[in-house]
Amino acid sequence: MSIFSSPAFEDHEGLHAFYDRPSGLKLLIAIHSTALGPAGGGVRMWPYPDDQAATDDALRLSRAMSHKNAMAGIELGGGKSVIIGDSRTDKTPAMFEALGRAVESLGGRYWAAEDVGVSPADMAHARTTTRFIAGLEGHPAASGDPSPVTAEGVKRGIELCARRTLGKSLAEIAVAIQGVGHVGALLAGKLADAGAKLVICDVGDAATSAVAARTGAKVVDPAAIFDVEADVFAPCALGGAISAETLPRLKARIVAGGANNQLADAVTGQALFDRGLIYAPDFVINGGGIINVAAEIRGIERGEAYDPAWVEAKVAAMIGTLGEVLDRSIAERRPADQIAVQMAKERIAAAKR
Repeated sequence: MSIFSSPAFEDHEGLHAFYDRPSGLKLLIAIHSTALGPAGGGVRMWPYPDDQAATDDALRLSRAMSHKNAMAGIELGGGKSVIIGDSRTDKTPAMFEALGRAVESLGGRYWAAEDVGVSPADMAHARTTTRFIAGLEGHPAASGDPSPVTAEGVKRGIELCARRTLGKSLAEIAVAIQGVGHVGALLAGKLADAGAKLVICDVGDAATSAVAARTGAKVVDPAAIFDVEADVFAPCALGGAISAETLPRLKARIVAGGANNQLADAVTGQALFDRGLIYAPDFVINGGGIINVAAEIRGIERGEAYDPAWVEAKVAAMIGTLGEVLDRSIAERRPADQIAVQMAKERIAAAKR
């Protein structure tokens, strides 16, 4: 399959492939749109089975970033990087220095930050060879790890959905969290502090044990998380969690989490809607992290310090946008993911005009 015939290709502006023999870096940077501003999106490292899988993921994730950034109301377009490799065994400082040179070669059309398999420490090495890196410490505009802001936005989104759908506060609901990595663990802490009952899973026993010890969460096997009795199912791992196979198993009334591309396809979104479940579109509810990154980029470009009040205003507006999506879904009798994509595309098209 070619790039242009991939189902994930949708008027992308560019797909850039980079290879650095000394470090072993195999990198794809996909730029979906720069209509709203330079493309912004994280760097993901994953042992993709082949080049096509990596290509499809880069295209799909960069398109999702365009939608996410548009719905977050920030001046960034959509981009994403994927490194082909195992983050547990293949990472080196030289690899991320090479990544920085690749980002630098794009001349500011793309700003990178950390994502799955990549840490702020890794990105600090990339920062030595390009200035177009965000999410780091050590300068006045620094925003730090974006995960806490992502988790805060998801918590507020869950709170909104629970109040509107169930008439309950966070202290009155049970939440099943799939994945307790950076965002999932922070989300679990925030929900537990608010009184929610938690059931969690993760592929790593150490992660689940640590979160369970802090929050009192019940731990289940990853294969069993879809069958848990809960009010909210919160996907916080990799994409595609909600599919034709897993949707019928859900007991929750609400799907709201931090993962990207939570729905396997548009058909699943329609099926979720037809079953009467409430879905908080992932690229709306999980936009807190990119808002935080945008604040850093804004500060760097303006020569200003990081502005937490600007971030708070944008996160609050993001939750307002989620409410608008849910209202329109009910009024128009259409799935929330379709409404959100339409709104994002309209905002991008308006910027192009």
